[in-house]
Amino acid sequence: MANPYRGEVSLVVDGQAHVLRLTLGALAELEEALAAGSLLELVERFESGGFTTRDLLALLGAGLKGGGWLGALPDLMAAEIEGGPVGAARIAARLLAVSFSVADESV
Repeated sequence: MANPYRGEVSLVVDGQAHVLRLTLGALAELEEALAAGSLLELVERFESGGFTTRDLLALLGAGLKGGGWLGALPDLMAAEIEGGPVGAARIAARLLAVSFSVADESV
């Protein structure tokens, strides 16, 4: 089960639930894969809506990898993602939101 306080979200791929998490390693690989000059540039690409389907798959793949998934981008490209393209975009947006939100330190 995904824990949003750890920056996790859940995604159903080929009928199986997976936890996505953007670890530093996963983010570094994502920056390289998308030829982003910085983490800020990467986030701005998604926030501005200027991302491609390939960018979306790369983000989901990075999150899956950060969550322990052993597949690769070609596996994800051939998979059925619950909710289709709109569902995938929603999960990607949620992943970015929980990954970059600042937790309340008073808790």
